[in-house]
Amino acid sequence: MANTSKRTFSPEEYRAEIAALLPPLPIESRPLADCLGLVLAADVVADVSLPPFDNSAMDGYAVRAADVAGATDDSPVTLPVADDIPAGRTDVRPLARGTAHRIMTGAPLPPGADAVVQVELTDGGTETVAIRAEVAAGLHLRRIGEDVVAGTVVLRSGTVLRPPQLGLAAAVGVGALPVRRPPRVLVLSTGSELVAAGEPLPPGHIYESNSVLLAAAVREVGGEATVLRFVPDDVDQFRAAIAEHAGDADLLITSGGVSAGAYEVVKDALTGHGVEFVRVTMQPGGPQGRGRVGGLAVVTLPGNPVSAALSFELFVRPALLGALGHTAVGRPRARARSATAMASPANRTQYRRARHDEGLVEVMPVGGPGSHLLASFAASNCLIEIPDGVGQVRAGDEVELILLD
Repeated sequence: MANTSKRTFSPEEYRAEIAALLPPLPIESRPLADCLGLVLAADVVADVSLPPFDNSAMDGYAVRAADVAGATDDSPVTLPVADDIPAGRTDVRPLARGTAHRIMTGAPLPPGADAVVQVELTDGGTETVAIRAEVAAGLHLRRIGEDVVAGTVVLRSGTVLRPPQLGLAAAVGVGALPVRRPPRVLVLSTGSELVAAGEPLPPGHIYESNSVLLAAAVREVGGEATVLRFVPDDVDQFRAAIAEHAGDADLLITSGGVSAGAYEVVKDALTGHGVEFVRVTMQPGGPQGRGRVGGLAVVTLPGNPVSAALSFELFVRPALLGALGHTAVGRPRARARSATAMASPANRTQYRRARHDEGLVEVMPVGGPGSHLLASFAASNCLIEIPDGVGQVRAGDEVELILLD
């Protein structure tokens, strides 16, 4: 059982601590409609070929290429139309020499045909058709197995399921996929000064924003977020809120109540109950906590909005993605020249909100380093990471960026 600690972690060390709290999630079968953004947990093998039969790639006329050799605008070849083949027809008759079958896109190719003349190169006739251009054998045909051969792997385990992958699964007849189930996350903000957005704001109070931000961030990575109504600075009410909702949740994220002052309800409620409170050598967001209460993983974030948002970005987001089966869990990184000078505190890694230009040549800080400046975070498309030990960045110096968009 852990209690309050003076232990200190670097951001990299603490990221590993949070990742260790969330092992891979259970695998379950989900309908395709519920798989967007999730990670495939097993290979998918096609039971059918794509296309499953030879078919037409155009609306037009199935022909033997030799029968329309030499056809031109001035000297069209006229053939009797012996059959009409809409998409979905199964009783397709063979094509006799010297005839054409009118055919629609996706319809089965009649035996004996080796090309399709698109309708724009004909007079569109239904009894006879005048064809005004010759075609090469194989033109406008989709051959069986041209895209996928039955028995081959079409989606590999570990694939992130985006619309094209879901479409491919449906195309080979798969209606459900094995995936890591979404993490179930409880989000709880604390503070007697908090008021829900849209309600009247009494003197000395502030609108609560952290639960909105954190729940949205959980959902963005594919998790299921349940927001618990924020609780006042009361230990018993805090513990009761957790006990009521913990159930089958995988993770509890709290914000606020973890600093060194009085009325730090999260620290008071969880110290000695499985959660260790530490410091991370970063600005903003130094006070942190993590552990387990019973079987529930708990991550306690600072209460200032930017500290909470940044802590989620650096620590919780990668852990959730890893538990979902993603192999790439970090945001993309790049380097660019700083447009201005910046100072950074000694012995801490500083994260500055910023905007980079389109070519990733130059980056400009947005707002100051304060942990309450949420508008600057909302206006940013990257973070500048100033490493521990770098006290000063000069205009024109190259800096490391964490790309957010």
